[in-house]
Amino acid sequence: MDDFIATTPFFTSQHRALTQRVTEFVQTEIERRAGEDERNADEALRSYVRVLAAHDLLRYAVATPGERFDLRAFCIIREILSYSSALADLAFVMQGLGTYAISLAATEHVRDFWLERARSGQAIAAFALTEPEAGSDIAALTTNARREDDTYVINGRKRFISNAGVADFYTVFARTGTRNDGRAEISPFIVSARMQGFSVAERTEMIAPHPIGELEFKECRVPAEDMIGEQGDGLPLALQTLDVFRASVGAAACGMARRALDESVSYAKSRAQFGKKLAEHQLIQEKLADMATELDAARLLVYRAAYLKDAGDERSTRQASEAKLFATEAAFRIIDQAVQIHGGSGLIRGEVVERLYRDVRALRIYEGTSEIQKLIIANQLMKE
Repeated sequence: MDDFIATTPFFTSQHRALTQRVTEFVQTEIERRAGEDERNADEALRSYVRVLAAHDLLRYAVATPGERFDLRAFCIIREILSYSSALADLAFVMQGLGTYAISLAATEHVRDFWLERARSGQAIAAFALTEPEAGSDIAALTTNARREDDTYVINGRKRFISNAGVADFYTVFARTGTRNDGRAEISPFIVSARMQGFSVAERTEMIAPHPIGELEFKECRVPAEDMIGEQGDGLPLALQTLDVFRASVGAAACGMARRALDESVSYAKSRAQFGKKLAEHQLIQEKLADMATELDAARLLVYRAAYLKDAGDERSTRQASEAKLFATEAAFRIIDQAVQIHGGSGLIRGEVVERLYRDVRALRIYEGTSEIQKLIIANQLMKE
């Protein structure tokens, strides 16, 4: 690990100790596996959940009711995991994303059951919000749930759901009615993968290894006690979840970008062209300087946002969107330059920078596209 965490005033001594511990963990447990992720992404993800649980790291992802979620610790872990494996990062973040709403509003005995299983690695979580015709526009959801006695019956389809086919349970958002203003009333439910009427309709192959797919609900009966919060709480719970985790996407981007920069510096020092090392060519030096500067700026934005969120600052919504927007866009530019520095070697399937090039692309889309982040930033500015 570089000295950014040690020399930046956003962190406590506990964060610095965690940085060292997670860095050592990734070096011994993750780095050696990362090159094999593409062979069987499902099993790789399951193994990462198990090893994260064994080293007591999932407690930083799964929120504890009544305690403030430590977003800085969460971002630190995401950055370090992403440095080695985007799939290990996915295994970590989904345990948090899939359980955060549960930690906030589920019935106590239901909440404690699923949180403990997620924290111990006994159950893999997922967050089912996106649909074929509803992405950024959450209110456009068509998956519906109707009340019948002590159950809700869910019908509909979800798309681009991470951990589809791997998860043991899903936080599912469905329409339960229409509000007075004509917008959809959204409610969240915990749906076990074993429930009758639930199925994984399709697995989707992406440009990088990522268990993802479409879910289908056909008269899927869910106990009423498995609704998260009250009927109609879905939209605020979804937005609150995304608001908390948004900055951490930037942290993952920083981890990938930092690996790309390290690989580029190492390659430039060892590769000779025209009688001297690449690192001695001024055009290469310019690229490396731009990459390092953008990475530092991205990390500062990410950890400022995390610090403000941890401090309870209401401005953190705008800061989180700024962090997500800038860090993911900057990481894409940094990794693109890393491939350029590596030349033909950077295009070889399985090379670190080639893998990073495919891994980083999704970060500019999921949990709110770059365009959506700009709208959020502008909207928050108008309120200030």
